[in-house]
Amino acid sequence: MIELRPCRDDGDLEAWRRVRIAVVPNERTDSVEELRRSATPERLMLLAHRDGELAGSGVAGRGDTGSGFAIPRVLPEQRRRGVGTALLYALAAHVERLGFPDVSAGVSDEGALAFAQRFGFEETGRQVEQVRAIDGDEPWPGPLEDVEIVSLAAKPDLGARTYHELALQAFEEIPTPGRIQVSLEDWQRSWVGWPDGSFAALAGDELVGCAGLIRDDDRPERAENTLTAVRRDWRGRGVARALKQSVIACASANGIRELYTWTQEGNENMRAVNARLGYVPGDVSISLRRPLPLQ
Repeated sequence: MIELRPCRDDGDLEAWRRVRIAVVPNERTDSVEELRRSATPERLMLLAHRDGELAGSGVAGRGDTGSGFAIPRVLPEQRRRGVGTALLYALAAHVERLGFPDVSAGVSDEGALAFAQRFGFEETGRQVEQVRAIDGDEPWPGPLEDVEIVSLAAKPDLGARTYHELALQAFEEIPTPGRIQVSLEDWQRSWVGWPDGSFAALAGDELVGCAGLIRDDDRPERAENTLTAVRRDWRGRGVARALKQSVIACASANGIRELYTWTQEGNENMRAVNARLGYVPGDVSISLRRPLPLQ
């Protein structure tokens, strides 16, 4: 028997985390505290049990691009027993109740893609992972003419400025099916949540670029690059490279041995910057969508 129920307490959230870590081991998973803080009335987090054993989990709600999303996950040993189907129907029904006309999802392996296609999901875009091994003595960037690279730990007032002056502009340009919508609160909590690992490029008093890291407490030897953004009129002057080098050097100094970042297809310029700095291709995440209701 398959039983679905919403996450109600920290124990449920930790079980939800265990499933995600098992299914997506190469990506950071939010902590229980972060999951609790990100809870909204629109967000549904489910646990799936089969014959009394934890079998999967899922999440649905409003995504960063303003559309509805549903992501079921099933532990490898519990697959092909109806758990994914039960989760998908429940999550899609929640998205429909929120009033969305369609539902989006994302997959990163052939089995999950085949599962989604059986339910009529069609591809809308792709993201490519790039990974870089980190040595113990990565160099900091050399001086850049007219530009100073500083950490947000040294200048914490820049945190909100990076959002208003850089991130909002960058979100307009990222090639996603819908425009990315991230609140200032989420930006400060997640995207620049580690001040020592978040950097800004200053030309005098003008903010011209930013980049940073998100630490992974479950795998402290790894970290994810957050958004790298450079003001339009400052592109092509080496600012993105200097910011990325600062991130790499910071990772090295803090014992991190691997960085990963995701870029959308269509963002070849940033992917080329990463490649020149030693990042190599990793996984591919496929974005999918289908109309509601799910039948």
